[in-house]
Amino acid sequence: MSLSGVYGQEGPVAVLKNALEKNRVPHALLFCGAEGVGKRTAALAFAAAINCEKGTADACDACASCRKIARGSHPDVIRIEPEGQFIKVADIKELQERIRFRPLEGARRVVIIDEAERMNLTSANSLLKTLEEPSAANVFILVSSRPHLLPVTILSRCHWLRFNPLPQDVIAAFLETERRLAPAEARVLASSAGGSLGRALDLHRADYIALRDGILDRLAKGRLDPMGCLALAGRLAGEKENILEALEILKAWYRDILVFKETGRPEALIHRDRAEDIGRLAAALSRKSLLDAMRAIRRAAEAVERNANKALTLESMVFTLFADKAHFVEDSRRSPRAEGPGR
Repeated sequence: MSLSGVYGQEGPVAVLKNALEKNRVPHALLFCGAEGVGKRTAALAFAAAINCEKGTADACDACASCRKIARGSHPDVIRIEPEGQFIKVADIKELQERIRFRPLEGARRVVIIDEAERMNLTSANSLLKTLEEPSAANVFILVSSRPHLLPVTILSRCHWLRFNPLPQDVIAAFLETERRLAPAEARVLASSAGGSLGRALDLHRADYIALRDGILDRLAKGRLDPMGCLALAGRLAGEKENILEALEILKAWYRDILVFKETGRPEALIHRDRAEDIGRLAAALSRKSLLDAMRAIRRAAEAVERNANKALTLESMVFTLFADKAHFVEDSRRSPRAEGPGR
């Protein structure tokens, strides 16, 4: 993997290439930004560029060093990840023993600490001693989506590079070219990924489109009778992670309706392929009902996170979403006679 192959992060990539060209690579870097936007990929690509046998500002992907790094077998590229909840101090101590000597093969040893915010205080303090006494032979790259959890003493010794969320068209282009997805499928996944390429790939593996379409087909009706509400609640049910994923789809749906109602811009929608249904519902629903719906979904997600009764939570939420009498379909099967005398 070369730096040129990092999708949608031209700014950080340019900074890294410039550092290599001027031979001014900081001894400690912090790659921060949301999950799945290319931080880890860029860290490995930078490690490859530093040790590439061609000696240019980017990896060639062909020399022995680049191939070893791609396989994860280069002795001078060390990756540390959490084992369980934390990065343990024993891992930092072991690392410090390994970096006492010169690199075995490469120009510089590169240490990549993934999810660096999961170092506990003891681990962070142990690493701090190493960062305070930098060696020209070692480069540290801390990767974190929550850098605010790192001690200030660590942050102050790192050169920060922020990785921004990726544009939808960049994610869609990656899915089309690298994963061979159809353009329509790639656009749906890209629009639902929130700027995260990693999330787009996860959604693809989880058959997200089938789940999304099953939910949105029901919501697009705009009205549900009580049996329809129960059917929708059943469609949302599953394991906690699946329920939270489904609730994200619901939240994005009502967000889209509200955004279209306020702006009238289909290009601002997450579910752009549903713009026609969204526009129709934006004209029919009030701002208050949309905001109430989003609050109901948020409360349901919080309840599921607290391990509340899933079925009751989902049914209560769906009936709340369609509680406005204007949203209910009159049940044609009910007649004054069927309801009994005196009603």
